[in-house]
Amino acid sequence: MAWITSFERKPGSGKLHPTQLVGHVKVFEAQPGLPIIQIDTLGSEDREKPNKQSQTIQVGRESAQQLFLILKETYGF
Repeated sequence: MAWITSFERKPGSGKLHPTQLVGHVKVFEAQPGLPIIQIDTLGSEDREKPNKQSQTIQVGRESAQQLFLILKETYGF
């Protein structure tokens, strides 16, 4: 699990991961006035323990805004 506090764009390329799955999103308040968005993924059907929570990331307001700007620039939102 990780709470991502900021995003930085890096030059370079990547590789599309072959595993496709559904992300699960939760919104909660870590404390009053501090909303957190949490994205969980579950293990794929090929894993030893399928459907077990595999990865979790959390973003707060500042990192969500940074990610939104990256998404807006990339996809034209």
